[in-house]
Amino acid sequence: MDAQLLHTVADGVATVVISHPAKRNAMTAAMWRALPELLTGLADDPAVRVLVLTGAGPTFCAGADISSLTGDAGAEDPRALAVTAEEALAAFPKPTLAAIRGFCVGGGSQLAAACDLRFAEEGASFGVTPAKLGIVYPASSTRRLASLVGPAWAKYLLYSAELIGAETALRAGFLNELLPAGQLDKRVVEFTRILETRSQLTQAAAKEFADGRTDRDAYWEDQAAGSADTAEGVAAFLERRAPRFTWTP
Repeated sequence: MDAQLLHTVADGVATVVISHPAKRNAMTAAMWRALPELLTGLADDPAVRVLVLTGAGPTFCAGADISSLTGDAGAEDPRALAVTAEEALAAFPKPTLAAIRGFCVGGGSQLAAACDLRFAEEGASFGVTPAKLGIVYPASSTRRLASLVGPAWAKYLLYSAELIGAETALRAGFLNELLPAGQLDKRVVEFTRILETRSQLTQAAAKEFADGRTDRDAYWEDQAAGSADTAEGVAAFLERRAPRFTWTP
């Protein structure tokens, strides 16, 4: 197939690849629809501890394939397809990382913003482009963007629809790390290996709290009390060994 979502699971890391080379990995209606179901399956897989989202070849994702959305979505609201996929990615219960090369524009930036972390290679370009099409950017997507880069940068991107370079995206707070050309894959492997060794209990609670959910303090306190992770972490520290955490979502 020319346009599809590919995925692999290896060494605790699920890698989802946006593949639509004919249109710089633009997301078709079918791809937007497929993403939530794919994520549900990966979330339920106990072998998956981290998820990496990336694009095939030299581009992350150039946005939505407008021709597909208008010709194939039928009665479905094209924005709703993208928001449903974005929310499914944001709700993924394990750490998520967008590995970005080339264009990360429109729906691509929407997906990247829904990940917990964003690493990019030098030369990447970023933009949020609904103002070029007269589209109202979804409220949830706008809030997520503003939470990453602040209201001023969110307005700059949304008002102008201009592309910014990777260095500017790093300075604005959209990116966590910016890597030299050729170093992105190596760094992603290194960092996901670090994430795999950490407590999933800590990660899951931190994800909820950082995303603004503050009504589950008691739930996470109960989870911590019923888990052996804290005792294991302290014992491993004192014994100068790697911890063997056992809590799973």
